[in-house]
Amino acid sequence: MSTRRATIADVARTAGVSPSTASVVFSGKTRVSDATRERVLAAAATLGYTGPDPRAASLRRGRSGIVGVLFQGHLGAAFVDPVIRLMMDGLADAVAPMDAGLLLLREGVEGDSRGASLTTAPIDAAVLIGCTPGMADSLATLRARGIPVVVVEGDAGPDVPRVILDNREAQRALASHVRSLGHTEVALVTLPTDRDSPRGWIDAERLRETTVDVTRHRIAGARDVYPDAPAYAAGGSSIDEGLAAGREILADSHHLPTAVLAQSDLLAAGVLRAAEERGLGVPQDLSVTGFDGIDVDGLAPFTLTTMVQPATEKGRAAGEAVVAMLAEQDAASVCFTSVFREGNTTAPPPGL
Repeated sequence: MSTRRATIADVARTAGVSPSTASVVFSGKTRVSDATRERVLAAAATLGYTGPDPRAASLRRGRSGIVGVLFQGHLGAAFVDPVIRLMMDGLADAVAPMDAGLLLLREGVEGDSRGASLTTAPIDAAVLIGCTPGMADSLATLRARGIPVVVVEGDAGPDVPRVILDNREAQRALASHVRSLGHTEVALVTLPTDRDSPRGWIDAERLRETTVDVTRHRIAGARDVYPDAPAYAAGGSSIDEGLAAGREILADSHHLPTAVLAQSDLLAAGVLRAAEERGLGVPQDLSVTGFDGIDVDGLAPFTLTTMVQPATEKGRAAGEAVVAMLAEQDAASVCFTSVFREGNTTAPPPGL
């Protein structure tokens, strides 16, 4: 029995059309009649032809059609965190016109015989999510391979396009809103300070050693308004991590804050649960703010006071930068602006 893969020429011959006509049925780049399309697809089904050989297409283009996306944390975040999901949607949309897909890679994790690593993955370009000191080694590897790089929420130097958010200014705006309501006793719940860092209070030394730009910049924004606000680092951006942080912050009934500024909406949702456990009403006893502007399941009747960031647009901008670089065009850095959205989780402190 022959094991030869059927070709587009075989399909065309069986369907009684030219190879170019059969080819456009699969590419979708030129319109053909419904009758011709059905005849070609029927021939393909008979021959077991499922489409052009991607290896041949890659050889013709001189590219793999793969964009690597490098994370500084666990890859599971790409599927769990709504902000990252939205960003990945925008990135995928932007690279789709050049028939490219995404390959997720984790910083500092080398592949084995079962999978690709940063040094071996057949990628045309790379998008780095964040840029910690650990990412520097990854950047060096990519540069040695001559692979174009874009950084999202990080800084890899003046020659690497960046897609960033106004994190400090946005967090300052939230803190200023809380200050305008009359709050003076405020605590912060932050994103992780480093890859795989444990949850815990952030002292001066830990702040100096913080490698996650987003965390550091949002702390700076909050402390522009509340210089002495204590900060507690969560182990990730999730409701469970926000609950754990909220329990710690609200543990001492003699030193309760009247407001908690969380660095993500998921963390804020966890703080709301911790407040409920302690019998505190929101916002009459405790005001809570988030960051991101995402939909959080089960938050009703609350609508978070938050900053809405354009996560999808950030991913799309990164993808557009990749497309530009692969076309040997200049790719500019982009800074997006967050938008304040007032919800029902903030109010003046008790007694005011």
